[in-house]
Amino acid sequence: MTGKQPVASGESNESNIFLIRGQRVMLSIQLAEAYAIGPEALVQSVERNIERFPKNSTFQLNPEEIADLESRHAISSQAAPYAFTAQGVIMLSSVLLEEQTNNDNQEACAPTCGCRK
Repeated sequence: MTGKQPVASGESNESNIFLIRGQRVMLSIQLAEAYAIGPEALVQSVERNIERFPKNSTFQLNPEEIADLESRHAISSQAAPYAFTAQGVIMLSSVLLEEQTNNDNQEACAPTCGCRK
């Protein structure tokens, strides 16, 4: 992640919001782009910290949901993305910020304490 806030986009966030399972959600694909990190890195961060996400705030799409989004050209064929409610997006932001802070701290101490590399 390159910063503490999502990268601004010229595209409306409303076009990145989908109604899935009766909830308004954003997908990990679009959130990875907004945070300027790879989708795989975002999913790894989520999976490492899944217990921190409130129940029903984050879920992985099932094959039918993926097929529906693909048919609407909302996503391309890939591994099952995660969906995040507003509460899930807030927790994702917290998780990514904390991981970035931890990485920055490890890099800062590396020359003196040998905790990295």
